[in-house]
Amino acid sequence: MAVYQWDLIERLLHEAQNSAGKPFAPRQYAEELAGELDRAGEHIDNLDHFRAESTRYEAQLLENGFIEPRPEIDGGNGENFVLTPRGAQLLSMLDSSIPGSEHPREVLDGAGEAALTPEVFDELAAKANLETEQI
Repeated sequence: MAVYQWDLIERLLHEAQNSAGKPFAPRQYAEELAGELDRAGEHIDNLDHFRAESTRYEAQLLENGFIEPRPEIDGGNGENFVLTPRGAQLLSMLDSSIPGSEHPREVLDGAGEAALTPEVFDELAAKANLETEQI
């Protein structure tokens, strides 16, 4: 069973990547994603919980080095982020637009709550890349 809502984390990473000049709004992104999932037939049972998860994920992504404050010269306003190399790696593993994105999510799920800790993630990312190269 998945510990993380990977679609939501993917959305947050995409929004961080594209947040130059505007505040990062994780609760809004969660609400937008919930609407998209609902239209696709996947219902979010508790929207308030989903929004709260988005802010928890934001904090976790920042704390564990997946995102960092966006420099002012790059459109930073003190309320937005940029992906770190680790964040870019996570986004590439989660990117639902790429065929075969399910396997990296399964690898991440196998680590449970530890999947987004820096040491565990770096090891999993290397493993997922190696397995992808062998396919």
